[in-house]
Amino acid sequence: MRSSSNPAFRNLPRGAAQYGPNVGFNQPQGGVPGYGPPQTSAGADDRPMTVDDVVIKTALSLGTALVTGVLTAIWAISQISTSASGKVTAIPGAVIGALVGGMIVGLVISLVIIFKQKPSGPLTLAYSAAEGVFLGAISGLFELLYPGIAIQAIIGTAGVFIAMLVVYKTGAVKVTPKLTKWIIGAVVGVAILMLVNLITSFFGFNPLRDGGPIAIIFSLVVIGVAAFSFLLDFDQADRMIREGMPSKWAWFAAFGLMTTLVWLYLEILRLLSYFQND
Repeated sequence: MRSSSNPAFRNLPRGAAQYGPNVGFNQPQGGVPGYGPPQTSAGADDRPMTVDDVVIKTALSLGTALVTGVLTAIWAISQISTSASGKVTAIPGAVIGALVGGMIVGLVISLVIIFKQKPSGPLTLAYSAAEGVFLGAISGLFELLYPGIAIQAIIGTAGVFIAMLVVYKTGAVKVTPKLTKWIIGAVVGVAILMLVNLITSFFGFNPLRDGGPIAIIFSLVVIGVAAFSFLLDFDQADRMIREGMPSKWAWFAAFGLMTTLVWLYLEILRLLSYFQND
């Protein structure tokens, strides 16, 4: 299986060969006398994965994140203190706790899923809920600072996702080994730059996140890298389907797509905040 910039799709087991050949409509499942033991019928989670499985699992994960996110944002807005002019004056510890707690819980669950390399519906939904709390808390804060920014970020994220899905389905951009290497290299490069910028920010040097021209250009680059990462996510899900992996692996594909969506939304939210500062 081709590599992916998304760690969720690394080192996945191969599909059809591992779980045996698919049984045709006119082929009996009970076996033929004298030619070995009868085959056991596959359960719902053992049937080959389909596009519908990926769509449904991704929709459930996204829906979970949206519901928890909206509820958390509404709650956060009601908790944060503002002045008569609408400026934020104080952020309660509960809101900060929800933001940091959601981020940490989401990170821990994502690491469990990635290192276990096994699909899990409950863990994927728990990850989506935790990220919903994290994104909801930060979106509520940004919404008070820049009214209307959260819905703009949601629309922007949905637009990029749909656009890249169209690009993939139409074959406008082919996912080749060379493109895959370029995207993985870009993701690694962006991660290194973010880490270096985080360290230097403690010393008062924060060029990639200070809202200036360099920060705007960097955010646009990151959004571009995240957008192209969708192509690898789509390709990996497509390969899992073609290789006949069990339907339960659709949860793994949904998790991979959710991690990219979360990353993209945060970066678009950050970029929009830069323009609000102008």
